[in-house]
Amino acid sequence: MPKLASRVTDDLSDDWSEVFEEETLQQEDSEEPVEVQAEGFTEDSVRLYLREIGRVKMIKPDEEIELARLIAKGDQDAKKKLIQANLRLVISIAKKYLNRGLPFQDLIQEGNLGLIRAAEKFDHTKGFKFSTYATWWIRQAISRGLADKSRTIRVPVHMVESINKLKKTSARLAQELGRKPNEQELSSALDIPVTKVQEIMQADREPVSMEMPLSRDDETYIGDLIEDNESTRPDATTADELMRQDLSRMLSQLTPRERDIMHLRYGLEDGRQRTLEEVGRLFNITRERVRQIEHKAFRKLRQPNWSSKLAGYLED
Repeated sequence: MPKLASRVTDDLSDDWSEVFEEETLQQEDSEEPVEVQAEGFTEDSVRLYLREIGRVKMIKPDEEIELARLIAKGDQDAKKKLIQANLRLVISIAKKYLNRGLPFQDLIQEGNLGLIRAAEKFDHTKGFKFSTYATWWIRQAISRGLADKSRTIRVPVHMVESINKLKKTSARLAQELGRKPNEQELSSALDIPVTKVQEIMQADREPVSMEMPLSRDDETYIGDLIEDNESTRPDATTADELMRQDLSRMLSQLTPRERDIMHLRYGLEDGRQRTLEEVGRLFNITRERVRQIEHKAFRKLRQPNWSSKLAGYLED
């Protein structure tokens, strides 16, 4: 499904350039300030920022829904209020990415861009809480920032997540064992081969190419990461479900035949992508005719509103 979304958004780029406008956040007279701990962060600008956002009044669920309605109508003040009320969420997530190659201020800035994007795309009618929805966008934005800016050679977003997972597990084991864990212990904790642990550690030490094989005899490349066997995070599930719903609505614009061919070509039903020849045999038409129908379907789908909507779900 991401492959189909990627095709729809070919030659179109996401606008990640909007910058959060800083302003002094006034404390509500009727509310006690909510303190955000700034221990460990020595720069005055960071401490000041944390104190300021700690004074922002939290919004209630019914207020969140009303703000979402106003944002859908283009109300910029409502958008700003929703963003400001959730800046603490960015801090809590950004802390988890410390010591990964970007200063804390940069992590906050990247996370704020993700928060802005979440506020723009949030649809309260889907039944998701904004914080759950925004968490996915914030994590994606920070991971993109780390992948883009913290290394000489760009590392894929998902590789950054893999390195982060290894570091987090290593820190937990070190606390439990009272010493630095060895590769075998990391392998057992992550449920991956020792060779995988070694290659991820190597990727963290120096820039690597996505196309470099993990070993001489392995057909897996460095871009292939650890499969996360833990429970799916609610924020990831939310994003996947929203993209699935958007793709379904998008495909409803096609004729039944075009829709069936797209489902088969991109494995939308069973995950298996059929070749032009396979689809042609099913419909008793030529390979070239299948290609023409697919091309015509993409022309219908490549509309700016759908392209920009789907582009936000994609990882580089």
